[in-house]
Amino acid sequence: MSSLPGGVVTLGLSGNWGLLMHPLPVGLSLFSVRRSMFVLSLSPQAKMLRLAAFAALLLFFRVSLELSWAQAIPALFIFYLGSGGWDFFLIFIKTIRRDVTTGLVLLRVKWQVWRHVREKNTIAKIFQGTASKHPEKTALIFQGTGESWTFRQLDEYSNQVANFFHGQGFRSGDVVALFMESRNQYVGLWLGLAKIGVETALVNSNLRMEALLHCITISNSKAVVFGVEMMEAMKEVQSSMEKSVHLFWSGEGSLESAISGAKHLDPLLQTALRHQPDPPEKGFLDKLFYIYTSGTTGMPKAAIVVNCRYFRMASLVFYGFRMRPDDVMYDCLPLYHAAGNIVGIGQCLLQGMTVVIRKKFSASHFWEDCVKYNCTIVQYIGEICRYLLNQPYQEVERQHRVRMALGNGLRASIWREFMARFGIAQVAEFYGATECNCSLGNFDNNVGSCGFNSRILPGVYPIGLVKVDEDTMELIRGPDGVCIRCKPGEPGQLVGRIVKSNPLQHFDGYLNQSATSKKIARDVFAKGDAAYLTGDVLVMDKYGYMYFRDRTGDTFRWKGENVSTTEVEGTLSRILNLTDVVVYGVEIPGIEGKAGMAAIADPENSCDLEGFASQLKKALPLYAQPVFLRFLHEVSKTRDIRNLLKWIKQNLLKERPELFMQGESVRPGILVLINDADWELMGELDYKLQDQDNVLFISTLHGG
Repeated sequence: MSSLPGGVVTLGLSGNWGLLMHPLPVGLSLFSVRRSMFVLSLSPQAKMLRLAAFAALLLFFRVSLELSWAQAIPALFIFYLGSGGWDFFLIFIKTIRRDVTTGLVLLRVKWQVWRHVREKNTIAKIFQGTASKHPEKTALIFQGTGESWTFRQLDEYSNQVANFFHGQGFRSGDVVALFMESRNQYVGLWLGLAKIGVETALVNSNLRMEALLHCITISNSKAVVFGVEMMEAMKEVQSSMEKSVHLFWSGEGSLESAISGAKHLDPLLQTALRHQPDPPEKGFLDKLFYIYTSGTTGMPKAAIVVNCRYFRMASLVFYGFRMRPDDVMYDCLPLYHAAGNIVGIGQCLLQGMTVVIRKKFSASHFWEDCVKYNCTIVQYIGEICRYLLNQPYQEVERQHRVRMALGNGLRASIWREFMARFGIAQVAEFYGATECNCSLGNFDNNVGSCGFNSRILPGVYPIGLVKVDEDTMELIRGPDGVCIRCKPGEPGQLVGRIVKSNPLQHFDGYLNQSATSKKIARDVFAKGDAAYLTGDVLVMDKYGYMYFRDRTGDTFRWKGENVSTTEVEGTLSRILNLTDVVVYGVEIPGIEGKAGMAAIADPENSCDLEGFASQLKKALPLYAQPVFLRFLHEVSKTRDIRNLLKWIKQNLLKERPELFMQGESVRPGILVLINDADWELMGELDYKLQDQDNVLFISTLHGG
């Protein structure tokens, strides 16, 4: 624990800190945006009308003017170019192969989805088919112990789980919370429960105390299965849990250290029957499990994952990025999240791929593992790639067989360096939240992009960017009451049209109906429609490639996790005896995501930092613990700095805001003077701009 100038205290983070500007998307410039043709700013309906008009014109050339095909087509082409269609022609040439290939992938997955819906299949049933094809092939390898399971062994273990819990009275529709670190048993447990229709609540293994209790409670779990490594965390909440909740623990540990009333699950499973249980009355559109996401109202929200959603997410990745069943996946991401459990483990269950599970990412052992297990695909989040690049060179980093890195959050600034240094042929970057209906995939390795949507036929995949007030995320609507679509180069919130009759476009929502309603907007693309709100701002270039700009709302991303500012504020306030606290994310040079900054009202300088740090570690997972603390006489919960910056941008910096602003904050090196009182980057959180105020910018970057 150390201090920085200005009353800022750091908790365990060394090095310089400050804010960074998000890089301009690759291939996107002011010039390219200005050159965007008129037709590309039209609505999809207008584009279709324009195409129909040109088809009618071609018919006119052939019938009325009696031109031959050899004459009519060049004439139409010249007419089209003369009407401003050259850019469209260039875009067509550049993107037609990409769009057709991806369109075929969508059709393939859609056909499979409809087949599974019709046959009332589930992920458990599909896995049984996978296991029967190659029962002796390796399914899972746990790096921690070297334990290897074949598909037959995974199938039999999950059968034992199913038969045991069915014998204990658990039935289809019941919920069991799973709280343990990643390993083979994790997969077998939720898969076995799914075989009897029991839904698993996948609880983040970093959660403690109130957040942990909340996740168990809101899911109405009848039982909790936890790893022996979570014993102490469970002891902290046991007294607050319903007495009717059954407790089972798994792993090697002594009975003396076990929670009173908890049963050791492993020996009980060994005596359970290994035959396939009777399938439940569930279908492809029914619930599989729950994944918790950060909630803007405080505690995590339980996102519903139905069988269809699991299949869709895993299959689009498999076919879109041209994976193969003989690939070996290296999965060091947590299995309580969609990336690790669906995108990673899903390839094992659905496609017969071997997956290597590592409990936690290790930069120093990453390539050793890949060589040892002959991995061909590795999973990442943005931080992983940077950590690997920061490692000293070692020969093993070029001795692997890895051909693809699959994940999200890789910065464009290190994209090429990552590929070149480690010899990775393809970066398979994608975008998508657990619950969203508008996932994106960068299927053609376009540097910096998280995916695309067709500019030629955008209606095929009904998603889009719509204009919003980036400070409030309020949708900006036109005179007709419908949202305004963004032109290329304009930032906007990504939204996806909700089509209840189409499983690929359905939004399953959360257990909390109120939370579900907040993610749905009406009259977005047309009157009477509904769309899912991602809460994320992206930018699209003229070819349809999307570039992630920022995560908005009351969450920020750190260490690969979404952090709820409201949840952290509430926890800190309770620790500090209801002291006013404001939490927000700040960027740090060279580091992905935003580090937590907590502004704390402490007019008497009475905070016991050592005691506070100790309680903080118990109450919050590591990724949610603030990295910076700022002690002030008082703080405002209205985040007036954001309103101040918005006013400055709108009134003072209309021509060249990028010279002074960086995202939602003042650029480093810029000093703002308000009535002769210095206002710097983190200062005067409660300042309210007055009409009579004088605002002066002083720049050390541009000569003053």
